Amino acid sequence: MMLATTTWAQENGSGSSTSAASHSDPIVRMHQQVAAANRVYEHEVAAAKKVYDHKKAEAAKKRDAAIKAAHDTAGQ
Repeated sequence: MMLATTTWAQENGSGSSTSAASHSDPIVRMHQQVAAANRVYEHEVAAAKKVYDHKKAEAAKKRDAAIKAAHDTAGQ
């Protein structure tokens, strides 16, 4: 019975907050709300990762420039 319920929720649940609020089964509503919260979280993590990767690349460029300058002055 649980497999059928899970399958039904996957096929029919759009995951939007309006469908979560309108469904009569509180367990299905809860799962839809959890799924929606996880989607928001994943979206925010993806955005933060892009910022992190950009900042990391900037820091690497500064480090590489400093290393090059150190090598250049040591080689003179």
